[in-house]
Amino acid sequence: MTVIVLTQCPVGLRGFLTRWLFEISPGVFIGGPSARVRMALWEEVKQYAGIGRALLAYNTDNEQGFAFETHDHKWHPVDREGLTLIHRPHDRVTAPAPRAAGWSKAAKRRRFGSR
Repeated sequence: MTVIVLTQCPVGLRGFLTRWLFEISPGVFIGGPSARVRMALWEEVKQYAGIGRALLAYNTDNEQGFAFETHDHKWHPVDREGLTLIHRPHDRVTAPAPRAAGWSKAAKRRRFGSR
């Protein structure tokens, strides 16, 4: 079983993949090509993806039962003691803006009544 997911890729690439795989949803392709055909398709995807992103997942004989590869994703597969995990980059959290001292107008109205 092979699954290829495309995001923001050219329409021509999607048309090319429909020769070998079924498009079950926009940008999601599934099928059962041989390993040689799968790798040839993946090389074509990486070459013609343009500004888009791609993900390949397929069955294999390992602890997880599958393997995957990414192209131009922020998340990258990382091998940890034989298991493939996804490394997600940390989003930089900015410090919250300092709060203004004193009471807000709404709090003043609630406490002292509207005038």
